[in-house]
Amino acid sequence: MLGALLSDKPTAGALRRLSRTSSALGFLLLALAITPAMAQISFGGAIDLAVRSSPKVLMAQANVDKARAALAETHDVFIPNLVFGSAVGPPSYGFPLGQPSIFNVTSQSLVFSYSQRDYIRSARAALEAANLALKDARLAVAEDTAIAYLTLDRDAQRKAALGEQENDAKQLVTISQERFDAGQDSAISLTTARLTAAQIRLAALRADDEASDDQDHLAQMIGLPARALTIASSSIPSFTASTNPPSGPLPASSPAVEAAYATAHAKRLIAFGDQRYLWRPQVSFFAQYSLYSTFNNYQDYYKQFQQNNAGIGVEITLPIFDKAHSDKARESAADAVHAEREADLARDQFVEGRFKLEHTTAELSAQAEVATLDQQLAQQQLDVMLVQLKSGTGSPGGVQMSPKDAANAEIAERQKFLAVLDANFAMRQAQINLLRQTGRLEEWIKSAAQTPSPLPMLP
Repeated sequence: MLGALLSDKPTAGALRRLSRTSSALGFLLLALAITPAMAQISFGGAIDLAVRSSPKVLMAQANVDKARAALAETHDVFIPNLVFGSAVGPPSYGFPLGQPSIFNVTSQSLVFSYSQRDYIRSARAALEAANLALKDARLAVAEDTAIAYLTLDRDAQRKAALGEQENDAKQLVTISQERFDAGQDSAISLTTARLTAAQIRLAALRADDEASDDQDHLAQMIGLPARALTIASSSIPSFTASTNPPSGPLPASSPAVEAAYATAHAKRLIAFGDQRYLWRPQVSFFAQYSLYSTFNNYQDYYKQFQQNNAGIGVEITLPIFDKAHSDKARESAADAVHAEREADLARDQFVEGRFKLEHTTAELSAQAEVATLDQQLAQQQLDVMLVQLKSGTGSPGGVQMSPKDAANAEIAERQKFLAVLDANFAMRQAQINLLRQTGRLEEWIKSAAQTPSPLPMLP
């Protein structure tokens, strides 16, 4: 990533920064080698862990299981059930009441119903909606984890840049103090240098706090301890042409929108089933076996009394008037209309948000380019100043560059580099959002599997 921020030809300042970065990287590798508790996780590994352990995904998976069970339930009403019971009682007084039995076995099932077909189709649509919601939940968690991972990558680079800037500020204070003691600088100049150093130190402390919070956030998402969690910057997929807006037609919806429409379709089918209840026959199957008792006076009233009794048959009903069910049908129809309009609203918000995100991404890309060029210009000016500091201005009337000027230039260059980091992070975050909106986030994440990791990951 740093290579994209630098010019094609390395300058003296760039080589100096590269040397300091290489030293810092070497120290980091050494620290990782001697600290066995340090756990490094790759970009793809972090997303995989987050998706597996996210409560949002687990809730969506539970909804899928529930919808699958509901669909099975709509089919299983045609399978006869089996119920065992007993109605044993003391001897009856007078004519026997009910059917006291030692035990009885009953079986019932639905054979035919116009409404049940709609309920089955509704349950199938609800299962499709649950699967789409699960897919959307996984993409949402993957998006959040990817951004959190990039945030830690930005934090690490910012910490290194602030460390260099803090060293430059300390050098500026030392130079200003020496010049003040020699009578070459005013007290205002020395105070200004100290203020600059204090501001940079405060920025470094705030950056450390923010990095700690970001580390805790990612650790909570993936379920690993935050204290020893590190990332592998090289495992982040590259932001190349694959992250640019596609040239072809964009998808008209997202998994969340499709889930909303599937839910609306399921509710519409329920409304159809409720409306088709009256004036349509329903056929049910029944079977029963009972072993009657002999101590309830049955044999005194029935000449052909027998203990073993069984019956089997079908029951046909024709609902003609059911006010409560008619009201429920109207309620289901209104619920379906509400769900359909809600899905339309989700679709419109999706399309509008994607259009805005496309423009935002282009604008952030331009801002990142401006910040990069600004930092490169500051680096080039610093290189020229360092050359003048060593060899003079090259002209008798020129202004001689001092070490104080060089220190100020280095501080300014690092400040602009920090602006580059922020601009690039904002652009990358918008690109990830756009990848999800255009349906290409999963493909981009999978490309991380081809990105080698510089250090072995712990299991």
